[in-house]
Amino acid sequence: MPQRNDGAAEGSTTEPSASLYQYDSAFGYSAAGTALAAPRRRDRKRGASLLLGALLPVALLFFWQLISTSGLIPSYQLPSPVSVFLAAIDLAQRGLLFVDIAISTQRVLLGFAFGASAGLVVGAIIGLSRWVNVLVAPTLGAFRAVPSLAWVPLLILYLGINEDSKVLLITIGAFFPVYTTVSGALRHVDRHLVEVGRAYGLNRLRLLLTVQLPAIVPTVVSGLRLALAQSWLFLVAAELIASSIGLGFLLKDSQDNGRLDRLFLAIILLAVLGKLTDAIIGLFEKFLLKRWT
Repeated sequence: MPQRNDGAAEGSTTEPSASLYQYDSAFGYSAAGTALAAPRRRDRKRGASLLLGALLPVALLFFWQLISTSGLIPSYQLPSPVSVFLAAIDLAQRGLLFVDIAISTQRVLLGFAFGASAGLVVGAIIGLSRWVNVLVAPTLGAFRAVPSLAWVPLLILYLGINEDSKVLLITIGAFFPVYTTVSGALRHVDRHLVEVGRAYGLNRLRLLLTVQLPAIVPTVVSGLRLALAQSWLFLVAAELIASSIGLGFLLKDSQDNGRLDRLFLAIILLAVLGKLTDAIIGLFEKFLLKRWT
């Protein structure tokens, strides 16, 4: 049996925590116990995951540079990573790059917030009420099938070429994934959980907040991630047609002027921003899982 080396008085009845003292055994010494071992293992796994996740982007960047400098593809068809980086420096020095990024990110976050909130409310109502589901769900399903570009002329006609039309289009894009996942998940919540909540005297709102929503947290987060990706898609649709600033406009302007370096830059920025915002949703998921599970 391991012996404690902390100098405690013999015969003491109080045993300190294993994580605060050093123990010896036939296998050697454990200086930190189990309290620090688990965080260290988690840190190692997190670091290994980051390194593995970076392998493919670094490999793609390497092969991109190799192909663009080898002459296999002409530079006017495939600009090198260096030329894309120089294009970013040029736009940043002219004060255009960060404005495009800020405007597009603002539009996405506003539209996502409005659309996800509305999708959560409407999805909860339809998922909890059979009659509302029968009356409303078929119509919403038809609107969901409308392509994003089909909304643009109508929004421009009613709202004009301004921020309202762009944010509203993104709101439409963010609404349907959240509405669909939430309403579908609520209809399949374990009925035994609902009955237990009712047995404790919970009303409809408290039952939703304390029993039903916690039961569908992973599904809700999946819907939010789909909604966020859809928001970036609808942003590009709006800015390609009716905008004079933003990353979608940068795409269109680069195409019109034959600036493939800026075109690649806009695509890379959209990918990076999309991944960063998705990572924020991932942190939100961890918070919800700790809070409700």
